[in-house]
Amino acid sequence: MNETMLADIPGRGVDALKQLRAMTADICDVVPLTAEDDFHVTTVTMMTRNALLVDTRATDQEYDRTPAHVARGAMDHFQITLCVEGEMRFSSGRREVTMGPGAICLIDMAQPNRTVLRGGGSRTRLMAIILQRNMLAPRLAHPDAATATLLPSNHPHTRLLASHYAALTLPPEPEAGSAEATIEAIADIVAAAAGGTADIAAGVERAERHLYLAMIKRRIADNLETDALTADELCRHFQISRATLYRLFEADGGLSHYVREQRLNLAFRQLISPSAEDTRLIDLAVGMHFSSDSTFIRAFRRKFGLTPGELRELADNWLRETGAVPTIDTVLHQLARRRTS
Repeated sequence: MNETMLADIPGRGVDALKQLRAMTADICDVVPLTAEDDFHVTTVTMMTRNALLVDTRATDQEYDRTPAHVARGAMDHFQITLCVEGEMRFSSGRREVTMGPGAICLIDMAQPNRTVLRGGGSRTRLMAIILQRNMLAPRLAHPDAATATLLPSNHPHTRLLASHYAALTLPPEPEAGSAEATIEAIADIVAAAAGGTADIAAGVERAERHLYLAMIKRRIADNLETDALTADELCRHFQISRATLYRLFEADGGLSHYVREQRLNLAFRQLISPSAEDTRLIDLAVGMHFSSDSTFIRAFRRKFGLTPGELRELADNWLRETGAVPTIDTVLHQLARRRTS
């Protein structure tokens, strides 16, 4: 995410309820369904350039967004809400849905609605992607009729979408694609489920491919030094066919090539880190699943234009001269200058 704002909003008890009511007076009425002393809401909000991601844990409560609230114009957005824990009941006009863990619902905040949260003795947890109307409405054939569209937990796309809600809260992996592109793909798939335009319906496969590829690349980034990156293991973990897996990585030169490149990138990062200065090249090569140190050195030289030993020496010189550990960009810039000089 581009910016993260952590907030305990508003906290616990009677004072917290008063604070939340003051903050949301133009948006909705807050009605606790427990004793006011037991009231509790915790909200974490994260921003990207094209959305807000809001992660909320709450005791049993109700939110009523009346026509008067809508008329105040404080919120004219769509939100795509994932139920993580507990139960959420949402109604708008004659449309009503009940969500359990794993279900996703599209909500139009420009229309009056009512939301009831029940945790069954615990707290309900919801994660919502909030989108401006001008982003989602053009994707919908009938924007004003899309609210309360439910993707139940057994929908073909909900597991895929839910995995990205959690990933959007993590530091981005450069190779996994941007958070903004992921949100665009989620918007496309949800819009198609709600009745998308012809262009959106035709692009669902492309959006699905983007989300699967980003999810698999995160898995790869987290397991570069393990044995969990074989085609069979990835197919089993993501419940996809070998042919689908190979198609996803065609633009990256194939799965094996992509994994090898990412392992070389990781080795590069480790070699310029002082914490790895005593690591033997054979140990680094084995850790990156190369058959020998000579195979590792040849692959490293082909990719970066110098051997691991030369890179380590360059990084050591930089540290001695500047007193700072070089960044990857610094080293790559030096290598580029060396090639052109």
